Amino acid sequence: MTLNKKIISQLKRKKLKLAITESCTGGMLSSAITSVSGASKVFSMGLVTYSNQAKMGILKVPKKIIQKHGAVSIQCCLSMVNNLSKISKSKMCVSITGIAGPKGGTKQKPVGLVYIGVKNGKKIVVSKNQFKNKGRNAIQKATVKKALSLIFKQL
Repeated sequence: MTLNKKIISQLKRKKLKLAITESCTGGMLSSAITSVSGASKVFSMGLVTYSNQAKMGILKVPKKIIQKHGAVSIQCCLSMVNNLSKISKSKMCVSITGIAGPKGGTKQKPVGLVYIGVKNGKKIVVSKNQFKNKGRNAIQKATVKKALSLIFKQL
Protein backbone atom coordinates (compact mmCIF):
# COMPACT_ATOMS: atom_id res chain seq x y z
CA MET A 1 0.00 0.00 0.00
CA THR A 2 1.36 3.42 -0.95
CA LEU A 3 1.98 6.05 1.71
CA ASN A 4 -0.86 8.29 0.49
CA LYS A 5 -3.28 5.33 0.73
CA LYS A 6 -2.03 4.54 4.25
CA ILE A 7 -2.57 8.19 5.21
CA ILE A 8 -6.17 8.21 3.91
CA SER A 9 -6.85 4.96 5.75
CA GLN A 10 -5.40 6.30 9.04
CA LEU A 11 -7.28 9.59 8.72
CA LYS A 12 -10.54 7.67 8.20
CA ARG A 13 -9.82 5.34 11.12
CA LYS A 14 -9.06 8.28 13.44
CA LYS A 15 -11.91 10.39 12.01
CA LEU A 16 -9.54 13.26 11.20
CA LYS A 17 -9.80 15.88 8.46
CA LEU A 18 -6.73 17.01 6.50
CA ALA A 19 -6.08 20.46 5.01
CA ILE A 20 -3.04 21.49 2.98
CA THR A 21 -1.54 24.80 1.93
CA GLU A 22 1.36 24.63 -0.45
CA SER A 23 3.55 27.08 -2.26
CA CYS A 24 6.54 25.64 -4.18
CA THR A 25 4.78 22.31 -4.85
CA GLY A 26 1.86 24.05 -6.56
CA GLY A 27 -0.78 21.53 -5.52
CA MET A 28 1.24 18.33 -5.96
CA LEU A 29 0.69 17.21 -2.35
CA SER A 30 -3.06 17.83 -2.60
CA SER A 31 -3.02 15.90 -5.87
CA ALA A 32 -1.20 12.96 -4.20
CA ILE A 33 -3.89 12.88 -1.52
CA THR A 34 -6.89 13.30 -3.83
CA SER A 35 -5.58 10.61 -6.21
CA VAL A 36 -6.69 8.07 -3.57
CA SER A 37 -10.26 6.83 -3.76
CA GLY A 38 -12.14 7.85 -0.62
CA ALA A 39 -10.03 10.96 0.00
CA SER A 40 -13.19 13.09 -0.05
CA LYS A 41 -14.13 11.64 3.35
CA VAL A 42 -10.99 13.09 5.00
CA PHE A 43 -9.60 15.87 2.78
CA SER A 44 -11.19 19.23 3.56
CA MET A 45 -9.17 21.64 1.40
CA GLY A 46 -6.01 22.28 -0.53
CA LEU A 47 -4.79 25.82 -1.11
CA VAL A 48 -1.99 26.87 -3.42
CA THR A 49 -0.78 30.08 -1.78
CA TYR A 50 2.05 30.71 -4.19
CA SER A 51 2.45 34.48 -3.93
CA ASN A 52 3.25 36.50 -0.83
CA GLN A 53 -0.08 38.29 -1.41
CA ALA A 54 -1.92 34.96 -1.16
CA LYS A 55 0.01 34.00 1.98
CA MET A 56 -0.90 37.34 3.59
CA GLY A 57 -4.43 37.67 2.16
CA ILE A 58 -5.79 34.14 2.44
CA LEU A 59 -3.65 32.67 5.22
CA LYS A 60 -3.22 35.93 7.15
CA VAL A 61 0.55 35.51 7.41
CA PRO A 62 1.63 38.83 8.96
CA LYS A 63 3.41 41.14 6.51
CA LYS A 64 6.09 41.60 9.20
CA ILE A 65 7.03 37.91 8.98
CA ILE A 66 7.43 38.05 5.20
CA GLN A 67 9.44 41.30 5.39
CA LYS A 68 11.71 40.19 8.24
CA HIS A 69 12.18 36.47 7.54
CA GLY A 70 10.91 35.96 3.98
CA ALA A 71 8.26 33.60 2.62
CA VAL A 72 10.73 30.72 2.78
CA SER A 73 11.28 30.60 6.54
CA ILE A 74 10.31 28.59 9.59
CA GLN A 75 8.29 31.61 10.80
CA CYS A 76 6.24 31.80 7.59
CA CYS A 77 5.72 28.02 7.52
CA LEU A 78 4.47 28.08 11.14
CA SER A 79 2.13 30.98 10.48
CA MET A 80 0.79 29.22 7.36
CA VAL A 81 0.01 25.95 9.17
CA ASN A 82 -1.46 27.65 12.27
CA ASN A 83 -3.74 29.92 10.25
CA LEU A 84 -4.77 27.08 7.93
CA SER A 85 -6.01 25.15 10.95
CA LYS A 86 -8.19 28.14 11.92
CA ILE A 87 -9.56 28.56 8.38
CA SER A 88 -10.16 24.87 7.66
CA LYS A 89 -11.17 23.67 11.14
CA SER A 90 -9.14 20.54 10.32
CA LYS A 91 -7.18 18.71 13.04
CA MET A 92 -4.43 17.73 10.60
CA CYS A 93 -2.86 20.58 8.61
CA VAL A 94 0.19 20.82 6.38
CA SER A 95 2.05 23.85 5.03
CA ILE A 96 4.84 23.88 2.45
CA THR A 97 7.02 26.83 1.46
CA GLY A 98 10.32 26.66 -0.37
CA ILE A 99 12.48 27.36 -3.40
CA ALA A 100 12.03 24.81 -6.19
CA GLY A 101 14.29 26.68 -8.61
CA PRO A 102 15.94 26.81 -10.97
CA LYS A 103 16.15 30.50 -10.03
CA GLY A 104 15.37 32.34 -6.80
CA GLY A 105 18.02 30.85 -4.56
CA THR A 106 20.63 32.77 -2.55
CA LYS A 107 23.60 31.75 -0.38
CA GLN A 108 21.39 32.00 2.72
CA LYS A 109 18.42 30.32 1.04
CA PRO A 110 19.60 28.03 -1.76
CA VAL A 111 17.42 26.33 -4.36
CA GLY A 112 16.02 23.18 -2.73
CA LEU A 113 15.40 24.78 0.68
CA VAL A 114 11.90 23.76 1.75
CA TYR A 115 10.02 24.06 5.05
CA ILE A 116 7.19 21.62 5.74
CA GLY A 117 4.88 22.23 8.69
CA VAL A 118 2.59 19.50 10.02
CA LYS A 119 0.04 20.23 12.72
CA ASN A 120 -1.99 17.49 14.40
CA GLY A 121 -4.25 19.00 17.03
CA LYS A 122 -1.93 21.13 19.18
CA LYS A 123 1.29 19.37 18.12
CA ILE A 124 3.31 21.12 15.42
CA VAL A 125 6.44 19.89 13.68
CA VAL A 126 8.32 22.06 11.17
CA SER A 127 10.89 20.25 9.08
CA LYS A 128 13.69 22.19 7.38
CA ASN A 129 14.85 20.37 4.26
CA GLN A 130 17.66 20.98 1.80
CA PHE A 131 16.88 18.87 -1.25
CA LYS A 132 19.59 18.34 -3.88
CA ASN A 133 19.19 20.71 -6.79
CA LYS A 134 18.37 18.14 -9.46
CA GLY A 135 15.83 20.42 -11.10
CA ARG A 136 12.49 21.94 -10.18
CA ASN A 137 10.40 18.79 -10.64
CA ALA A 138 12.79 16.63 -8.61
CA ILE A 139 12.67 19.13 -5.72
CA GLN A 140 8.87 19.23 -5.87
CA LYS A 141 8.61 15.42 -5.90
CA ALA A 142 11.11 15.09 -3.03
CA THR A 143 9.09 17.65 -1.05
CA VAL A 144 5.82 15.74 -1.57
CA LYS A 145 7.50 12.45 -0.57
CA LYS A 146 8.91 14.04 2.60
CA ALA A 147 5.57 15.71 3.43
CA LEU A 148 3.71 12.40 3.08
CA SER A 149 6.19 10.73 5.42
CA LEU A 150 5.85 13.56 7.98
CA ILE A 151 2.04 13.37 7.84
CA PHE A 152 2.17 9.60 8.35
CA LYS A 153 4.52 9.97 11.34
CA GLN A 154 2.16 12.48 12.97
CA LEU A 155 -0.78 10.10 12.62
